[in-house]
Amino acid sequence: MTEREQMLAGQPYVSSDPELTELRAACRRRLRGLPDAALAGPAAMAAALTELLAATGVAPWIEPPFHCDYGIHISVGDHFYANAGCVFLDCAPIVIGDDVLLGPVVQLVTATHPLDAETRARGVELARPITIGDRAWLGAGAIVLPGVNIGAGAVIGAGAVVTRDVPAGVLAVGNPCRVIRSL
Repeated sequence: MTEREQMLAGQPYVSSDPELTELRAACRRRLRGLPDAALAGPAAMAAALTELLAATGVAPWIEPPFHCDYGIHISVGDHFYANAGCVFLDCAPIVIGDDVLLGPVVQLVTATHPLDAETRARGVELARPITIGDRAWLGAGAIVLPGVNIGAGAVIGAGAVVTRDVPAGVLAVGNPCRVIRSL
């Protein structure tokens, strides 16, 4: 398997692999057009995100600045909105449903590192996918860690650190993020 195949399969991989390095560079080149697309309007934004991401629904919008590692591992649904300063480390797939809202500076982090220091020093990484269900809302500064699924209609409070799955239709807050009530 290639390093990319290993990365997407959730197996240990080396991020400095030439193919992965080039894919990240290509993503940075595509990201350069996002500020101009935001100024030009919805059609330009939709076109820019179609080039950047694996899949987009109707009327997606990401406020610049925005950062992602690859872009090609991110899928967003209809009427997706991400406010300014969001970071998606998409070393594994990130799948976001319809009508999802992300506050400013939300981080979706699929990448992680081995706990063993020697292995980490060799540049080995791991990645786990993130899924966000339809109509979820993540408040400003929320951080979603590798392998987390957030259910449809869930609300994640500002500044929450989501370390484990959140069921549909709940309000979850804090560090670590905990469900506090049903909606």
